[in-house]
Formats: sequence, structure tokens, C-alpha cells
Amino acid sequence: MTTLFISDLHLSEERPEKLVLFFRFLNGPARQADALYILGDFFEAWVGDDYCNDPIPQILSEMSKLSASGVKIFLMHGNRDFLIGEAFEASSGATLLPDPSVIDLYGVKTLLMHGDLLCTQDVEYLNFRKMVRDPDWQQGFLTKPIAERLMMAQQLRAASKEAMKDKVPVIMDAAQEAVEEFMRRHDVLNLIHGHTHRPAVHKFELDGTTAARTVLGDWYQNENVLICDHNGQHMASIESTLNPE
Repeated sequence: MTTLFISDLHLSEERPEKLVLFFRFLNGPARQADALYILGDFFEAWVGDDYCNDPIPQILSEMSKLSASGVKIFLMHGNRDFLIGEAFEASSGATLLPDPSVIDLYGVKTLLMHGDLLCTQDVEYLNFRKMVRDPDWQQGFLTKPIAERLMMAQQLRAASKEAMKDKVPVIMDAAQEAVEEFMRRHDVLNLIHGHTHRPAVHKFELDGTTAARTVLGDWYQNENVLICDHNGQHMASIESTLNPE
């Protein structure tokens, strides 16, 4: 039994090589797993389930095939694709997970998050997140013509990139106090998340017990997968799983 975790793929037609890599992964290593978890920012942007231009139909088709083969797919919203809804869920065969979620990972109670809620020093972003996660804001956005939504998404991405230039890296990273607060709240010693694009395994003491926080890599330059089974967990590059020695 194996469970796989990936995050921050940021798939789009502008990066066709990542789409090819993802499809190879779905039709290779993922077929041998029991479950695949995608912890947010699956897409570079998502303007609604009614937008189905390329490469979305192929992504839905390949995910549906994986699901039909018996592999469970779980998907969590990220800060780029929080508008993924029930139509995508039905077409892909994936199950949407709330952020945060707690699962039993081979006997280890584990907290799953996208990770943006941990970046509590980035007050500007958290205020933006609160606005766009509001149901009324989302309903208003989704009633706009697709062309207008695409333009707004492009403008928001550009504004985000510009804002990041003026922020010191620590502001955009997970705050240890927030990590510990969420782990205490959910009574866990194991946390897996993405978002920060800083892949690593952090071990620390939480109330006198060793705890672990695993950060998944992004698919801009750190295409990796967290592989978990009864023996533990380890990070591997996607390429190494496609071409094992």
C-alpha cells in the first residue's frame, strides 16, 4: 500500500512540459498507489468549472482514468484554484477535501493543508484570501463572462507577482507559531502541506514530543512527490519514479 502527495503543480497551457510530466506520472507511478493527494494550486489559475479550454479536457480524462482504475484521488483548494467545484469533482473522479483535513496515514494521525493559512505574517495576502473565499464574492465572480474572469485572473496574478517583490521571504513562509497552533488544534504530530515552494522536512519539539512538518515542492523547478507507506515516508523526484534504477 502506498499513498502519494503532490502540490503546487500550477498546470497551464503555457507550460506544456509539466502537463506531459503529469500525464506520465498519472499513467505510471500513480497507477501503483492506493491514493493520490493533490494539496492545492493544481492549476495556475481556475476561473470556474464552466471553463473547459485545453488542456482541461485531457486533464479531466486522465484523472478520471486513474480514478476508474481504483486509485482514490483527493484534491484540496489552493490560493490559485479555490473555485474548483462539484462539476470538476464529478468529471475528474477526485474528491474535494476541506483545508485543513485530518487523515489516518498508516496509523499516523496527519494534518493536511495547502499551507497558505500558515503564513500569518503575510497579512496583506490573508486579507485577500478572506475576500476571495467569501461565497458572495465567488458568486459575483462566477456570474461574469468567462473572458472577463480570465482577464481578472491575469490581473490578480500580475498584482501578486508585483507585491511579492517587496516582501522579505520570511513573510511568505509558514510561521512556526501558526504551525504549532494548527497541530495542537487538530491534535497531530505530523503535518503535510505545500504553498511555500520550500520543500523540506522540519522536525521540532511540540509540547515535549517530536513532531514533523513536511513541505511539498512546487512543479516549477522541484517536481517531487511524497511517498508514504507502512514503513514511513520519503520525498522523491517525479523523474526518479518514472525511471527507477
